[in-house]
Amino acid sequence: MRKGEAVPTMPDLERMLREADLRVTRPRVAVLGAVHRLPHADTESIIGAARAELADVSHQAVYDVLRALSGAGLVRRIQPSGAVARYEARVGDNHHHVVCRSCGAIADVDCAVGHTPCLTASEDHGFTIDEAEVVYWGRCPDCSPQ
Repeated sequence: MRKGEAVPTMPDLERMLREADLRVTRPRVAVLGAVHRLPHADTESIIGAARAELADVSHQAVYDVLRALSGAGLVRRIQPSGAVARYEARVGDNHHHVVCRSCGAIADVDCAVGHTPCLTASEDHGFTIDEAEVVYWGRCPDCSPQ
């Protein structure tokens, strides 16, 4: 989800699931909604948000739903080096991330523009490449020396 976009409504979430050929279930709707509301959230944060809507959803159910949503292309799983897995609803484009070395905050970065030789593999080894993953590391404004 891009900054400024509205969080999908319940009917929107149900439609997304159906369009991805997934059955609409309360845990799937709760987890998909949580990922849309909490960009780059870890699993524990998603469990907490899902339980706020569906108190009896188990840890295992959330993990299973995240795996199904990722497999269907409705959410993207990212895992910066040395960090826990995070999930985001911004899918279908080749954006990158910037990660704070101090607090772990993550933000989206649109693909580099202009001449970007690092995004074109020097050797594809026969692969059909459809995505490049770049992670920028640094310190967020809250953690940067003033």
